[in-house]
Amino acid sequence: MSPTEKLLEFAGADHVLPADARADAERLLGDTLAVGAAAVDAPGADQILSAARAMGTVAEARLLGTSEMLPAPAAAFVNGYRVHCLEWDAVHEPAVVHAMSTVVAALGAAIDRKGGCDPEEALVALSVGVDVASGLGLAATSGLSFFRPATAGVMGAALAVARIDGAPLDDTLGVAYSSAAGTMQAHVEGLATLPFQIANAARAAITASDLAKAGFPGPKDPLQGQFGYFTLFDQGDLASYTNHLGNIWRVSEISVKPYPSGRASHAALGKLEELALDPKQVESIELACPPLIRRLVARPYKQEMTPAYARLCLQWLSALMLTDGRIDPRRFTPEHMADPGLAALAQKLALVPDDNEDPNALFPQSLTVTLNDGSITKHAIAATLGSPDNPLTDTQSARRMALARELVPADADPRIFDDPLDYFTRKS
Repeated sequence: MSPTEKLLEFAGADHVLPADARADAERLLGDTLAVGAAAVDAPGADQILSAARAMGTVAEARLLGTSEMLPAPAAAFVNGYRVHCLEWDAVHEPAVVHAMSTVVAALGAAIDRKGGCDPEEALVALSVGVDVASGLGLAATSGLSFFRPATAGVMGAALAVARIDGAPLDDTLGVAYSSAAGTMQAHVEGLATLPFQIANAARAAITASDLAKAGFPGPKDPLQGQFGYFTLFDQGDLASYTNHLGNIWRVSEISVKPYPSGRASHAALGKLEELALDPKQVESIELACPPLIRRLVARPYKQEMTPAYARLCLQWLSALMLTDGRIDPRRFTPEHMADPGLAALAQKLALVPDDNEDPNALFPQSLTVTLNDGSITKHAIAATLGSPDNPLTDTQSARRMALARELVPADADPRIFDDPLDYFTRKS
């Protein structure tokens, strides 16, 4: 059996999730719904909603954070954007894939269109989709050029949707692969086009299942073929993932983001929050880190930044953390980003190379703090805050959800916070 055949067999099998994997899936579902609902008023959200409304007016699926309903592909499009646009969504760090984002947006729309589904069925479909999206990233050995959360995400999401829809999995995977798109250029330029690529992947996942169910063919060797995923999008060995299918549920490897900013910023931000430094006493801060961290968040502070750029600028983020003790999306405005005090503080941080040249590595990292009195302290960071190896405390989780509640519209469905699984599987 080929690795692709093993993947499809796994995607269609009857699964009973182990208790820990089920608990993680339900917890991460709630996390994803909350951060999506918190982004209703985020930059770019109005334009995305306007485009989605032009896709049709049939009220099939709900939009996170509001009572509006749209056709399922359009709802997946909006919700995919909302989940990712604050850079607050959960991520599989070794895979470099925001695996929950596309899967939850697409699967939720498919469940709504169906009129609801059994909660266990939903959690299994979610976990399968997250597993595939994460697994494609884990199998990759090349650095990011395409935006892996979208290119791998669309295939995981499409297979999750196909389980709910009863669509043929092989054609669904093939059509989803044929829809895969998204590069790192939007990341480099700091544009809201980056979460658009998640939105587009979620919409495409719904369409792939629809087409396959209608009998439309997809390529039969989309992952390992002559022009398959592991030829064009990433280099890697699919078997390194599929040989472990079912033995390890990748949903239990997902990290949550304590802060609404690029994940590559979180190791440093978590350490700065822990240290609780007096910003007036800071002379300089230096983060020694692998090339991927520098590539993702070493962009220099600018007085005129887009919010998307600022969420990926560790200099700016560190200034906020030193000043506020948290990262609040409401600070990502021209007025705040031009504040001279924050600007001066931002420029005290530098990212420098370490000895690790792995293009996909996030660790090791080390923070060196120099104070005005000449004292120097070094802090090794073993695991990013919010990862399975460094989970949030109950207090940190509560504080994070409290901020999300502050951002969510007052008329949002309270089940998003109080009973997310019921919200996800029942329209009313």
